[in-house]
Amino acid sequence: MRRILNRLSLSTTTNAGVLLGPAAQAIAGAPDLLAVNNLPTVINNLVVWIVGILVGVATLFLTYGGALYLMAGGDPGQVEKAKGALKGAATGYALAVLAPVLLTILRGILGT
Repeated sequence: MRRILNRLSLSTTTNAGVLLGPAAQAIAGAPDLLAVNNLPTVINNLVVWIVGILVGVATLFLTYGGALYLMAGGDPGQVEKAKGALKGAATGYALAVLAPVLLTILRGILGT
Protein backbone atom coordinates (compact mmCIF):
# COMPACT_ATOMS: atom_id res chain seq x y z
CA MET A 1 0.00 0.00 0.00
CA ARG A 2 2.83 2.33 0.86
CA ARG A 3 4.49 1.76 -2.53
CA ILE A 4 1.26 2.65 -4.32
CA LEU A 5 0.91 5.90 -2.36
CA ASN A 6 4.54 6.81 -3.01
CA ARG A 7 4.12 6.20 -6.74
CA LEU A 8 0.87 8.15 -6.79
CA SER A 9 2.42 11.17 -5.07
CA LEU A 10 5.48 11.02 -7.35
CA SER A 11 3.24 10.83 -10.41
CA THR A 12 1.09 13.73 -9.21
CA THR A 13 4.14 15.88 -8.52
CA THR A 14 5.62 15.11 -11.93
CA ASN A 15 2.33 15.86 -13.72
CA ALA A 16 1.91 19.12 -11.85
CA GLY A 17 5.42 20.15 -12.83
CA VAL A 18 4.74 19.33 -16.47
CA LEU A 19 1.40 21.14 -16.47
CA LEU A 20 2.51 24.19 -14.53
CA GLY A 21 5.87 24.53 -16.25
CA PRO A 22 4.64 26.45 -19.32
CA ALA A 23 2.32 28.59 -17.20
CA ALA A 24 5.15 29.49 -14.85
CA GLN A 25 7.38 30.31 -17.82
CA ALA A 26 4.65 32.47 -19.36
CA ILE A 27 4.21 34.37 -16.12
CA ALA A 28 7.97 34.78 -15.70
CA GLY A 29 8.28 36.14 -19.25
CA ALA A 30 5.24 38.45 -18.98
CA PRO A 31 5.80 42.18 -18.61
CA ASP A 32 5.43 43.62 -15.14
CA LEU A 33 1.78 44.58 -14.65
CA LEU A 34 2.68 47.17 -12.05
CA ALA A 35 5.22 48.96 -14.23
CA VAL A 36 4.87 52.73 -14.26
CA ASN A 37 4.53 54.36 -17.67
CA ASN A 38 5.83 57.76 -18.55
CA LEU A 39 3.49 60.76 -18.51
CA PRO A 40 2.81 61.03 -22.28
CA THR A 41 1.79 57.36 -22.39
CA VAL A 42 -0.57 57.82 -19.44
CA ILE A 43 -2.12 60.90 -21.06
CA ASN A 44 -2.58 59.09 -24.39
CA ASN A 45 -4.24 56.14 -22.64
CA LEU A 46 -6.48 58.54 -20.72
CA VAL A 47 -7.52 60.31 -23.92
CA VAL A 48 -8.36 56.98 -25.58
CA TRP A 49 -10.56 56.00 -22.62
CA ILE A 50 -12.29 59.40 -22.48
CA VAL A 51 -12.99 59.36 -26.22
CA GLY A 52 -14.42 55.86 -25.93
CA ILE A 53 -16.68 56.84 -23.06
CA LEU A 54 -17.83 60.00 -24.88
CA VAL A 55 -18.68 58.06 -28.02
CA GLY A 56 -20.58 55.45 -25.99
CA VAL A 57 -22.63 58.04 -24.10
CA ALA A 58 -23.26 60.05 -27.28
CA THR A 59 -24.52 56.90 -28.99
CA LEU A 60 -26.90 56.27 -26.10
CA PHE A 61 -28.20 59.85 -26.36
CA LEU A 62 -28.60 59.48 -30.11
CA THR A 63 -30.60 56.29 -29.68
CA TYR A 64 -32.71 57.79 -26.90
CA GLY A 65 -33.37 61.00 -28.87
CA GLY A 66 -34.28 59.06 -32.00
CA ALA A 67 -36.68 56.83 -30.07
CA LEU A 68 -38.28 59.87 -28.40
CA TYR A 69 -38.67 61.59 -31.75
CA LEU A 70 -40.28 58.54 -33.33
CA MET A 71 -42.69 58.08 -30.43
CA ALA A 72 -43.52 61.77 -29.98
CA GLY A 73 -46.61 61.52 -32.15
CA GLY A 74 -46.67 65.26 -32.81
CA ASP A 75 -46.52 66.28 -29.14
CA PRO A 76 -44.41 69.48 -29.08
CA GLY A 77 -43.02 68.78 -25.60
CA GLN A 78 -41.78 65.33 -26.58
CA VAL A 79 -40.31 66.66 -29.82
CA GLU A 80 -38.36 69.30 -27.88
CA LYS A 81 -37.08 66.63 -25.48
CA ALA A 82 -35.98 64.55 -28.44
CA LYS A 83 -34.23 67.51 -30.05
CA GLY A 84 -32.42 68.22 -26.78
CA ALA A 85 -31.20 64.61 -26.61
CA LEU A 86 -30.06 64.74 -30.23
CA LYS A 87 -28.20 68.01 -29.57
CA GLY A 88 -26.53 66.36 -26.58
CA ALA A 89 -25.47 63.46 -28.81
CA ALA A 90 -24.04 65.88 -31.36
CA THR A 91 -22.13 67.68 -28.60
CA GLY A 92 -20.73 64.36 -27.32
CA TYR A 93 -19.55 63.33 -30.78
CA ALA A 94 -17.98 66.76 -31.31
CA LEU A 95 -16.09 66.50 -28.01
CA ALA A 96 -14.93 62.99 -28.88
CA VAL A 97 -13.56 64.21 -32.20
CA LEU A 98 -11.98 67.35 -30.73
CA ALA A 99 -10.29 65.70 -27.71
CA PRO A 100 -7.26 64.39 -29.64
CA VAL A 101 -7.05 67.67 -31.58
CA LEU A 102 -7.01 69.68 -28.35
CA LEU A 103 -4.35 67.38 -26.94
CA THR A 104 -2.19 67.92 -30.02
CA ILE A 105 -2.60 71.70 -29.69
CA LEU A 106 -1.62 71.56 -26.01
CA ARG A 107 1.45 69.47 -26.85
CA GLY A 108 2.46 72.04 -29.44
CA ILE A 109 2.07 74.89 -26.94
CA LEU A 110 3.91 73.09 -24.16
CA GLY A 111 6.60 71.80 -26.50
CA THR A 112 6.41 68.14 -25.52
